[in-house]
Formats: sequence, structure tokens, C-alpha cells
Amino acid sequence: MMLAKIILTAIPFIWTIGMVPFVNQVKPLVLGVPFFAFWMIAGIFVCFLCIHGLYYIDSKKNRAG
Repeated sequence: MMLAKIILTAIPFIWTIGMVPFVNQVKPLVLGVPFFAFWMIAGIFVCFLCIHGLYYIDSKKNRAG
């Protein structure tokens, strides 16, 4: 479980900070917004899913004892 927590914590960081040099471009336009803006908006949802996963792991651990 500790490895899962580390991965779920690292994914939003890598998504928003580590991938910027690779996704910092205007084209292609995705849903009418530049690719970089789309990437950051998608990062919000990815971060939400990771935090939800961390919450699920912690709540499961607390229920077990």
C-alpha cells in the first residue's frame, strides 16, 4: 500500500510540473483550447482521481484497525 500511496502522490506532481516541457505547445487544439490549457484542465481531473484513491486507501486502512 505504501508504494501505491507514493505513486498516487507523484502522479499529479509529474503531470503538472514534470511534463510541462513536453506539453507546452499551442497545437493541436483540443476542444477549442490550446493543448497546454487542455493538459492543465485534464490535470485537475487526474489530481482528483489520485486524491480520491489516497482517501480510499486511508479510509480502508482506518476501518481495518
